[in-house]
Amino acid sequence: MSIITRILGPKVDKEELTEHQGRYRKPKLLFTVAALVLGISILFPYWQLKLEAPQFPDGLDVNAYVNRLEGDVQELEGLNHYVGIPSFDSGAVLERSVSVAGILVLAGLLLAALYIHSRWVLVLALPALVFPFFFMADMQYWLWNYGHSLDPVAPLSSAVGEFTPPLFGPGEIAQFDTLAWPGPGLILALAAAILTGIGLWYHRKAYKPLVEEMFAREARRAEQVEAAGEPAATDSVDTDEPHERRRGQLVDEGQPAAVDRSPR
Repeated sequence: MSIITRILGPKVDKEELTEHQGRYRKPKLLFTVAALVLGISILFPYWQLKLEAPQFPDGLDVNAYVNRLEGDVQELEGLNHYVGIPSFDSGAVLERSVSVAGILVLAGLLLAALYIHSRWVLVLALPALVFPFFFMADMQYWLWNYGHSLDPVAPLSSAVGEFTPPLFGPGEIAQFDTLAWPGPGLILALAAAILTGIGLWYHRKAYKPLVEEMFAREARRAEQVEAAGEPAATDSVDTDEPHERRRGQLVDEGQPAAVDRSPR
């Protein structure tokens, strides 16, 4: 069995496909919808933050997309200078530069999974499954990094001290009360991950019996080839051995050689 066959998995014959259409359509449909939802998620903010303080009665808002920040960013940059918080432009540079292309690649891998009928489908589907959790872990890291990278010469850095804003829920940064929550983009990414997980379950249910049958058939074929290649065990004298050589062996063993009585 070739490596390509092991990766792609067994083919579904037309009779089986006609008889159990729903069984094979479910994982394909779920992977397709998950890819579309994940691709659309880049159009919306993944994380949102509201800051309130007496000097800002309307509050300040930050919307974090996968590749940029929008909202009252300039106002916060001015406040960061006094507190000693690094500029937002210096954070998550790598993540912001590859995020859009990376998410589209994850969506493409989900579409490629439509053609894989073996356990190798995990290689294509797993990245989309874990992506939203990776985003949240990375976001929490940068929140911690900003809160622990204060410039010691900033006027208010010693008064504020190091801090770690919560990823979600209420918090406090200097004189600001904050509230953070997942944006629509992250919710869509989580929905895509859930759809991918359900799709993997239906994929296993549909193709696992076919994979087991394929490997069992390959094992039987290998046994047949091995059995056909074994020489037959026998104690008889090789019939292809020359007549004169056999007669010489009999004479050497002390037995009279047979006399040739055929008419000349």
